[in-house]
Amino acid sequence: MSQTHLKQRITEAMKAAMRARDKARLGTVRLALAEIKKVEIDERIDLDDSRITSILDKMVKQRRDSIKQFETAGRTDLVAQEQLEINVIKEFLPEALSEEELDTIIKDALEKSGASSMQDMGNLMGLVKPQVVGRADMGAVSQKIKAALS
Repeated sequence: MSQTHLKQRITEAMKAAMRARDKARLGTVRLALAEIKKVEIDERIDLDDSRITSILDKMVKQRRDSIKQFETAGRTDLVAQEQLEINVIKEFLPEALSEEELDTIIKDALEKSGASSMQDMGNLMGLVKPQVVGRADMGAVSQKIKAALS
């Protein structure tokens, strides 16, 4: 069972957090490794870096959703915890795309697919998603694509 580059980085981060006795960071890194391991066991495969990136991206999205709910409930202590987890997880994700880069990717996908209406949204998302996963919020990407198709 060989480890991918990203999985090795996460494992090394766990070891470093253990040595530094950084409980908050250690807990988040362990959560990420547990989620990766869960998918590997469920699907009986070794994950590649792109799949691990999508798992980490999903974890960030879950925490953003939790932050919205905690802010509504006035639980600033839990908001801070979720934000800390987002910051740790983001260390393992590729650098975020700028607005200009994202617009360029969407424009190129529009030209390649010849999409012209909302019926082409699925095809367009299929072209854009592999290029932006872990680097941009998919909700924002979807809104930009909808705006471009309107």
